[in-house]
This record gives sequence, C-alpha cells and structure tokens, in this order.
Amino acid sequence: MKLAICVSWLNQYGGAEKVLEAAHELFPDAPIYTTIYWPQAMPAAYRDWDIRVSALNRLPFIRRHHQLFLPFYPLGVESFDLSSYDVVLSITSAFAHGIITPPETLHICYCLTPARFLWNYQSYAQREGLGRLADVALRPVLNYLRLWDRLAADRVDHFIAISREVQHRIRKYYRRESAIIYPPVETSRFHPADGYDDYFLVVSRLIPYKRIDLAVRAFNELGLPLKIVGEGRDRAALQALARPNVEFLGWVGDKALQELLARARAFIFPGLEDFGIAPLEAMAAGRPVIAYAGGGALDTVKPGVTGEFFTELTPESLAGAVRDFDPARYDPATIRRHAEQFDRAVFQRELGRFVEERFTTHRAAFEKREE
Repeated sequence: MKLAICVSWLNQYGGAEKVLEAAHELFPDAPIYTTIYWPQAMPAAYRDWDIRVSALNRLPFIRRHHQLFLPFYPLGVESFDLSSYDVVLSITSAFAHGIITPPETLHICYCLTPARFLWNYQSYAQREGLGRLADVALRPVLNYLRLWDRLAADRVDHFIAISREVQHRIRKYYRRESAIIYPPVETSRFHPADGYDDYFLVVSRLIPYKRIDLAVRAFNELGLPLKIVGEGRDRAALQALARPNVEFLGWVGDKALQELLARARAFIFPGLEDFGIAPLEAMAAGRPVIAYAGGGALDTVKPGVTGEFFTELTPESLAGAVRDFDPARYDPATIRRHAEQFDRAVFQRELGRFVEERFTTHRAAFEKREE
C-alpha cells in the first residue's frame, strides 16, 4: 500500500501538527504534500521528512501571513499529482480535503473541523474583531470558497471526525457520514503527583476563540489563584484585564508544564473547542477539568469522575462551577485511566486499522469494476 499524507500548510505549530506527527510515525515512508512549508516555524525533525510543496510556497510573505492568500489555496491543493498512490490521507481543517485523486486511489480525510472561517463566519468575524471594510471585502471571497469547500468534500471517500461535535458539522455542512477517531494524546509524558496546590491552571494559546477572557473575568470575581500558561496576540489585553491573583507564565518547558499540571487544583477549559488535547494532558496528570459543556469536552470530560461542566459561556457560569468544585471528590488514578483511552498508541492503532480495512474494501471494489 503506497500512501501519501496531505495537509493544508506547515507554517505554525499546534494540535493539527501533533496529529500529523503521530500519523507520520505510523506511516514513516509517506511523503507529505502541503501548500506551504516554513521550516523555521516547525520542529527540527520535520527537516528530515519528505515534504513536497505547491507553487504557492514561492509567493512573497505567504509563510508569515498565509491568511492573506486564502483564494489561492484551492489551486495549491489541486496542483498535486497523486496518481501514483494507493491511499491519500488528508489531515485538515481547511482546503487539504480538496485534493484530486484518480478513481483507483482511496482518499481518507481526517477532518479536524470543516473550516470555521467559512461555515461559522459571523462568530469568527466577531471573535477576530474584523472591521466593516474587511467584512465587505471578505464576503465575496468566502462565498466562493464555501462553494468550493462543499464540492471538494465530495472528493473524499471516507471521513474521520475528531469528536462528536465535528461529526455533526461534517453531516450538516458536507452531508457526509464519518467515523470518530480521537486525536492522539501523549499520556506517558504526564503523571499524578502526591498532592495538589491551591491554584487553578489554564494552558492555551492566547487568541480570541480560546475564551481565556472568561477565565480571567471569573477569577477576578473569585479572587482565587489562576496560573495561565501560553502566549498569543491577546496576552497584553488579558494582562490589562487581570487582577493580581491571575498570573501569566508565558510558554514553559516540558518539565515545568508537567509539574504545573500535576499540582493544579483543577484545569480550566473555558472555550468551545473541536476536541481539546490540553484537558486530557491534565487528566493524564490525574487532575480534574472544569470545562464548558460543548464541543469536544463532551467526549472527554465525565462529570463527577474526571471533572465538571459549566453551562453558559459567561464568567458568572464559570465562577459558579469553580465555587461548587471540591477536588477531594476526584480520584487521580481514575482520572489517569480515563485519559489513557485517548493515548497516541490508541490513535495509531485505530487509524491504522481504519486505513487498512477501507483500502482492502476499496481495492476489491475497484478490481471488480475493472473485470
């Protein structure tokens, strides 16, 4: 089985790249096709991979400002010649599912989400603070891209969703069914401590849709210690909003992060996420999670066992959940065992089995048509 992997872009590092790394480890001989690649922004190990880029990679400024080139990404992903592969695995939240493959090639899409900036534009524009002029300029472009995105979904043979929330979006926007395989979590990096301290913890990029502002406002009201790990364009505004009990640590090293997670009173997960790896890292360290009752958290948080939900995206709702929270109710070993169900090895086993089974069926059906 000759397999290739396709991703939308490689110019920033986050959860999508962790999925890519686990998939590449599973299929180490697979070349990776992407529209743009910025080696300096990615882990050094990527430089040893077989990464093949589109002509878009030669455009000036595109690596740092890829959003400005949105209308061109369909051309980039459609330019790849994938006719020599038996299977193409696209890992994407935008564009890469639009690759063109011949009939004999199986295309499996691991869908992180249908693009939020296309299918939930009003919320996206509000969170990003887009002005009226930008809104007027973007709408015709986004209308075109929505049409392309919907038609591109028909090129996929099988969809995999990362959560029930994403499965619902695939059904709504693409009118397609999907299996669920949860993203990989490196649970082996984290271990429970022999106790916990009095602080609560957030680990996140500091950008609008993460809703870290809810956590800051809630803890301003509560007066309880909150530590925030992460960087992003919202940091200055969040620090200006925060009272002295809210501490910003920036990005920390791996060992420091492990210690912070293991000794937190609880992990705070305030946004509506497609899945959410950070809460499971906290659970792997034996700590409960207080999360908004929506998105991927519904797949990973078990109320009364691994954490609790708050029900409205307001500081008051989150503050109420924190007031009612008692860490003594939760067993770190039980929380840890729950997190292990989402381990990287589980992801690789399920993805490998899915690819092999679908390829066997696809090849048999194609050979039968050719007779």
